[in-house]
Amino acid sequence: MDKMLSDVQSAISRRHFFGRSASVLGMAALADLLGQDLWGQTVSPGAVPAMGVLPGLPHFAAKAKRVIYLFHSGGPSHLDLFDYKPLLEKVAGQDLPASIRQGQRQSAMTSAQQNGWPVVPSAFKFAQHGRSGAWFSELLPYHAKVADDLCFIKSLHTDHVNHDPALTFMQTGFQLGGRPSLGSWVSYGLGTDNQDLPAFVVMVSGGGQPVYDRLWGSGFIPSRYQAVKLRSVGDRVLYLNDPEGFERPDRRRFIDDLNALNQTHLDEFRDPEITTRIAQYEMAFRMQASVPELTDLSSEPASTFDLYGEDARKPGTYASNCLMARRLAERGVRFIQLYERGWDHHYNLPKSIVSQAKKVDQASAGLVQDLKQRGLLDDTLVLWGGEFGRTVYNQGKPANPGDYGRDHHGGAFSMWVAGGGVKPGITYGESDDFGYGVVKNPVEVHDLNATILNQLGIDHTRLTYKYQGRNFRLTDVRGKVLREILG
Repeated sequence: MDKMLSDVQSAISRRHFFGRSASVLGMAALADLLGQDLWGQTVSPGAVPAMGVLPGLPHFAAKAKRVIYLFHSGGPSHLDLFDYKPLLEKVAGQDLPASIRQGQRQSAMTSAQQNGWPVVPSAFKFAQHGRSGAWFSELLPYHAKVADDLCFIKSLHTDHVNHDPALTFMQTGFQLGGRPSLGSWVSYGLGTDNQDLPAFVVMVSGGGQPVYDRLWGSGFIPSRYQAVKLRSVGDRVLYLNDPEGFERPDRRRFIDDLNALNQTHLDEFRDPEITTRIAQYEMAFRMQASVPELTDLSSEPASTFDLYGEDARKPGTYASNCLMARRLAERGVRFIQLYERGWDHHYNLPKSIVSQAKKVDQASAGLVQDLKQRGLLDDTLVLWGGEFGRTVYNQGKPANPGDYGRDHHGGAFSMWVAGGGVKPGITYGESDDFGYGVVKNPVEVHDLNATILNQLGIDHTRLTYKYQGRNFRLTDVRGKVLREILG
């Protein structure tokens, strides 16, 4: 009996100790979010550059403070936008040579094709622009104006030829769901520069292939690092508005009481997700004031809408989201992700891509110009691209003039990068004469993600999270920084 009582007392003592420790940890996490020390004293802005930064980060001096990722879901056709291939006019209608196709993974739609693989050139004229001589099709007249601000990567490749695994791989470094997203890794490592807004914000526009919340989720790292989604209709962020008759002081008292209850649970169960819950309630309280100010465009001059296009006045459009990305960047949000759907052009590509390109051309270029004129482009890394490219051959029936489609293609595709310490006005990598395979400076998805982290001052091999006994990282066991494109 004495031994049993001793064991119980020992267990209680241990429970008390760890409970008190968890309480302190919870206070530390919350204080960090609030920009305060453990005694409630406000930390001066000059004392810490950001809130929630992991110890030892950044690993070295950063060239970029933030990222704006313009992700074009569905697979934009590099052959009709950026990657000019004059040979295609000469071999139009001929089967893509087996020597070119050899070894490339094909989608089920291509492998079942009965009429061979007839090469189809772009229906659009290409021209060189700027001092850099960058090639653009006539679909992108506004892009052409910022040619010398862009760095093209024309040698990206991926093994994935279906949307979901390819998109998931681009965003998380793994083809299956459940891993932390790129933005979540950045949020986890570098925290936020603005205690009134999330470190990671996502906006979605367009129609077509779906994008799922897990693409901006935190996977197995704490959920406080997942993105907050700004909606296009109704409340811009769900559950921020108070019910009628419930004033802001009432909300403050409610959250204080709720946090006290959550702290009691934290003391008892030591679940880190309870710490997240406390922090997120505090963030939501501050966002009740910061989000309306963020999304109110009434202070923007007419010149802003001349730059981004009139669609920027319509919430939920790609143009509006690009303008919102600039406003978020100004306010210190660390990672801003835009998903524009509508690029999956299997059939009738010439008609479909005209309207799609028109939706995004002015706003994408306008964002680069706007950041530049405000002095933000130097320390903002902007990316534009999708999960893969499109095939050089026509999909389905033989192409009629001005009517063709292109299947998914991962063997070679293009994207552009601007700002954030990347050399402007250059092209890195090269695809073959058919735009089908890479012949110079191949770039893996892990290389791209390693380079993004590098510009933020992060060594991609050292940003890890231990889960189920293994130290995971965004780039898994691969990835090299593309130093040739860095200034």
